[in-house]
Amino acid sequence: MSETRKRLRPNYGQKIFLLATLPLMLAVAAIAALVAYQSRQLAEEEIAFLEETLIETKEAELRNYMSLARNAIYHIYGPAGPDDEQAKTEAAQILAAMTYGNDGYFFVYQYDGTNLVSSRQTELITRNWADLTDSTGQPVVQPLIDLARSGGGYHEYLWPKPSTGEETPMVSYVIGLQDWRWAVGTGIFIDDVLAEVANARAALEERIRSTFYWIAAITLAVLLGVFASGMFINLRERRLADGALAILTQRIVDTQEEERARVARELHDGISQILVSIRYGLELARRKLITGADDVGNTLDKSSDGLNMAIQEVRRISRDLRPAALDDLGLSPALKTLCEEFEERTGVPTRIDTVALRNSLTAEGKTALYRVAQEALTNIERYAHASEVVVHVRPHRTGIKLTITDNGVGFVPGRGNGLGLRNMTERIEHLGGTFRVLSSKDGTRIEANLPSRHLRSGAPTQERKSA
Repeated sequence: MSETRKRLRPNYGQKIFLLATLPLMLAVAAIAALVAYQSRQLAEEEIAFLEETLIETKEAELRNYMSLARNAIYHIYGPAGPDDEQAKTEAAQILAAMTYGNDGYFFVYQYDGTNLVSSRQTELITRNWADLTDSTGQPVVQPLIDLARSGGGYHEYLWPKPSTGEETPMVSYVIGLQDWRWAVGTGIFIDDVLAEVANARAALEERIRSTFYWIAAITLAVLLGVFASGMFINLRERRLADGALAILTQRIVDTQEEERARVARELHDGISQILVSIRYGLELARRKLITGADDVGNTLDKSSDGLNMAIQEVRRISRDLRPAALDDLGLSPALKTLCEEFEERTGVPTRIDTVALRNSLTAEGKTALYRVAQEALTNIERYAHASEVVVHVRPHRTGIKLTITDNGVGFVPGRGNGLGLRNMTERIEHLGGTFRVLSSKDGTRIEANLPSRHLRSGAPTQERKSA
């Protein structure tokens, strides 16, 4: 189970890819949802406006038809009385003959609900339809009569279309002939309006779907771009990392070879010559013993002195490789010994200003600072031509700082600097610290600053010493 979990856990590259793509996908999804919502809302408003406009057009058309019908029978209705049956018959015949289009006609209902005129649906004539409803249960005739009584108006309902026989939405407009108690009207089927609205809504859905397709295509293209750029950057960074690793490896090899050459040179120039001198002294003492000479003791004393010199030289080389004082006593005594040896060797006055740091630093911290000081003093000895050196070490609130200052000739940092300066920089930066070199014709100042994680609890600080 744990092995499966490890396999499913994303690696560093996958985490970077997810970190780059997930916010993008969430943003795209949010934008797509917002665009769809606003597009749908705007389109619905346009569709509603279109439907309203088409219905108003139909209603205006109905009013025109009713004006024609009223004008057609007005010469009969005007002079006729309420009980003039002949006039009513003539008017009904005129209205029955007036048709338009495939389904347009006029109808007449008495106020009691009896149909008098229905030219395209004659089966309705002479029958009372006051209680007639459509398939949805909505009353049809009675609302028309009520509108006629009040002066006229529009009523929408479902009605069989004469050309197809199918029940279709219809809008009717009626007026009232109050003297005859007639509701005269006509209607227009609005299925074409509904079909046009449905087409507009389908076009809307198609536009939204097309927009989503475009957003998805753009998102896919961006993701592919992110993936491709990530792969390019990953490959480029890997090549750079491989190149940096090769340089670092070569630098380590060069450093090791330089250190080996230095140790070999010191062994050859120092210990080797001393040991050869001791060997000659011992051989000379042996010959004197054979011949019975009197000064054998002086010869052995010189050989013994040479052996002591060899021992001291071995200790010095060992101390240069890894000073025992650094592990046994801490950074401050090790730096003090280093400065004393530097002053004794070069004759340059060297002052050290520090506090007791024996158990205050981690092992890697004190080693890094000691190596920086050792390398800096070596560079001062070789190149600076200084007459004074100051080494300053102080813990502070955020870490510990080593400063080495000389009044030598200085140099230009970054221009052809040797391996030593690069080693100092990498040592400090590897531990999360900062390394800075300030140099001018008046001297050089080297600052190495390590963070507080390299200070153990109970480490002295500048404030504590002042107190």
